[in-house]
Amino acid sequence: MEAPKPTIARARRLRRMMTPPELRLWAALRGGKVGALRFRRQHPIGSYILDFYCADARLAVEVDGEGHWRGDQPELDARRDGWMARRGIETLRIEAPDVRDDLEGVVHRIVAAALPRIG
Repeated sequence: MEAPKPTIARARRLRRMMTPPELRLWAALRGGKVGALRFRRQHPIGSYILDFYCADARLAVEVDGEGHWRGDQPELDARRDGWMARRGIETLRIEAPDVRDDLEGVVHRIVAAALPRIG
């Protein structure tokens, strides 16, 4: 799915500025560390940038820090998730403290969400 050039440029910048939980999860997902599943980081789709994306499973993985629980952010996240769902992309939201405290469990949840979607 194409993304506008400014979104692609922003995704490139975000790859250099990943949060500590994103970096920790990326270290666990990258380079085939989860079997046949391949993930991209800071992947642009439409006007959005996904924290992680598995194209084969059409699965977006979002690492949500505390900012995602404040103000209108939950509504914006729901709108974004709906946009993805209408395009056949499931969004799995992971709380940042879970990445810090239970990385193995988080990776297990991601694999459990991705494998049934590969067809």
